[in-house]
Amino acid sequence: MANTTPTTNSLENYFLPFTANKDFKKDPRLLDRGEGVYYWNHKGDKVIDASSGLFCVPLGHGRKEIADAVHQQLLKLDYSPSFNVSHLPAFTLAEKLSKMLPGDLNNVFFSICGSTAVDSAIKIIQAYQHAIGQSHRMKFVSRERAYHGVNIGGTSLSGMIKNREVFTATMPGVIHLRHTWLEENKYTKGQPENGAHLADDLQRFVDMYGPESIAGCFVEPIAGSTGTLVPPKGYLEKIRATCDKYGIVLVFDEVITGFGRTGKAFGSIKYNVQPDMMTMAKGITNGAQPMGAVGVSDKIYNAIMDNGPEHGVEFFHGYTYSGHPACVAASLATLDIYEKEDIFARGEKMSSYFLDAVFDAFSNIPAVTDIRGDGLMAAIDLAVDKTPGVRGYDAQKKTFANGVHIKFTGDCGIIAPDLIAEESHIDEMLSKIKEVVSKY
Repeated sequence: MANTTPTTNSLENYFLPFTANKDFKKDPRLLDRGEGVYYWNHKGDKVIDASSGLFCVPLGHGRKEIADAVHQQLLKLDYSPSFNVSHLPAFTLAEKLSKMLPGDLNNVFFSICGSTAVDSAIKIIQAYQHAIGQSHRMKFVSRERAYHGVNIGGTSLSGMIKNREVFTATMPGVIHLRHTWLEENKYTKGQPENGAHLADDLQRFVDMYGPESIAGCFVEPIAGSTGTLVPPKGYLEKIRATCDKYGIVLVFDEVITGFGRTGKAFGSIKYNVQPDMMTMAKGITNGAQPMGAVGVSDKIYNAIMDNGPEHGVEFFHGYTYSGHPACVAASLATLDIYEKEDIFARGEKMSSYFLDAVFDAFSNIPAVTDIRGDGLMAAIDLAVDKTPGVRGYDAQKKTFANGVHIKFTGDCGIIAPDLIAEESHIDEMLSKIKEVVSKY
């Protein structure tokens, strides 16, 4: 049996992602265990989780039902290829997901995470446009301040400068809509009144590049990692109408907004706008196993299938771990809990209390320059201290030391409690965050 007892370690060998490695190794923030809405660090201190891990643990930590399902699956079938063979639970999961997804997104392609789901979606769009004789559509549209993962396709789509500036060998032909943050919408709960006109950028791109040049458009219903940018009223509807008019495939990236974060199962349901495809991850397994998925409309799926050979491969793409049995087991158990505990309705009910509490806690703090949110997700912007990101990084370290985990992107703190959180948990996390940011 492997030795998992903690030992003294230099910490030198692990190259951490999205981390100031040199600084971290001087003062490490290590998590030892998790249960419910809490973590415990390696010193035994209790840390309330105000960002659901990385927005991926809506059911709280340590769900025994999920662990047991994974354990039993690994004992029965630890691995199955998905190339020309498969296993029955993968089909069961695809069917369950298709019944949850809006509209005719009845076809599910499994990947490993959100990043691989986005890159898979890019390829599915290309295969679809080829199938209908539109291979000349080579451009993709995303947005400024968008985050679509870290593979080359997702990095190309993303509109966050630090995620792109060093990685110059990105995918060509990507154009970015303006982001939707506007000065006049500061301190708005829910959808802002102003900003629907920003969707007109898509029409401008059609006019500039030609009506049959754009293959697909990727949009997060709420731009998550960049700071909870809630869509202005009418914005998503205008994007949908333009895509319909010109045959552009509309993809909603619901890696963060999926599985109850907005108060509904998916952001597309919350805002009543139907995409042609949807990317998912994070809450699909409650973070217990790495997994992603793409929901695909019947129209797109059937075109690819009908264009393929009678006895050959229709779509030359996939991963060694697509539909991995342990990940499938975790997802099936997770979806069961969502249903049995009516988790999405619970999150929707808690949203008003949460948003009111966030605005009450931070509205009169000098260093806080904006507050916004919807569902069980909110953001606070901190005033820049000389260089962007310095204050946010300092706040992330100090809040952790004060017993709360919160995700900061630059100077923006993103608060996204577990969907099982009680009012007392929300009060606790906001109080601990406030103790830190009120001192700036």
